[in-house]
Amino acid sequence: MFIAVQICREVFNFTNEIYLFVSLGTDSDTIAMQKRFTEFSTGAFLNVGDESLLKEFVSSKELGSFSFIWTQNEAATFAIDGVPTVVPPHSILSLTPIQHLQFIQGDDLRVYQFNREFYCIKDHDKEVSCVGLLFFGNEHIPIISLSKDETDKFSLLHEIFLDELETTDTIQAEMLRMLMARFIIKTTRLLKQEGATQNLYETKIELLRQFNLLVETHFKKEHSVAFYAALLHKSPKTLSNSFGKLDKSPLKIIHDRIILEAKRLLRYTDLSAKEIAYTVGFDDASHLSRLFKKQTGISPSQFKKEASLVA
Repeated sequence: MFIAVQICREVFNFTNEIYLFVSLGTDSDTIAMQKRFTEFSTGAFLNVGDESLLKEFVSSKELGSFSFIWTQNEAATFAIDGVPTVVPPHSILSLTPIQHLQFIQGDDLRVYQFNREFYCIKDHDKEVSCVGLLFFGNEHIPIISLSKDETDKFSLLHEIFLDELETTDTIQAEMLRMLMARFIIKTTRLLKQEGATQNLYETKIELLRQFNLLVETHFKKEHSVAFYAALLHKSPKTLSNSFGKLDKSPLKIIHDRIILEAKRLLRYTDLSAKEIAYTVGFDDASHLSRLFKKQTGISPSQFKKEASLVA
């Protein structure tokens, strides 16, 4: 453990500027940068690069990896689950493997992609794990703004990532995981600082994170607040009261997750309405249809028709 700490300390003291570029042979004169780590024994991977890593998402598709997209001096535009999203300059966007991403516009981006095998072997229930605040603790997609000072710190960390990706030895995997842990810890701290009231954040948002995680695990079968309240050792009324100062009630979060999944299936699959209803836990397609129209204002069939027109 002492040796690992010493190694980490030495790496974080690294201050020389490193410029590691790999030409991808594109049709333009742009030089693209991509670095990839793979661990064949576990199937783990980590990609660090620029917007060239997002070229496969010119058309919307499921991410399949945990991803961070960091803008530099210009904003970037995406569609996330079909919703247009603009990420301001000097900001970090956090995404999960199940989200659908369409890359619309953005230059000079820094992109990190990794799978559960790379980092989520540390998947204990903590705020900096793969079930943490960045991925399950928010009602909205986390976009973290960076000050000039934080930008400089993340830039140094980025250079260390690139340097370590060039170093092949028996401790490279652990070193890269330590660097990703540092990246996640730093972004989580900034996200927490953006909370309006720290005490509210520490209590209410932690409950929201736990609730969102449970909903993510069970929403295809369980739609009642009582089920989730029991898992959290609370009464449904206590749980609802705990969410009183947040924008959404527990039931609204459950319904929103069901509708999000239904939208994904309508947009990206050829499943019938009955099949989609069954997938998200309804025995009768009419029940889903009523909930869908109540939440969105349109029927599932109308949504699918409109989605096909803009695809």
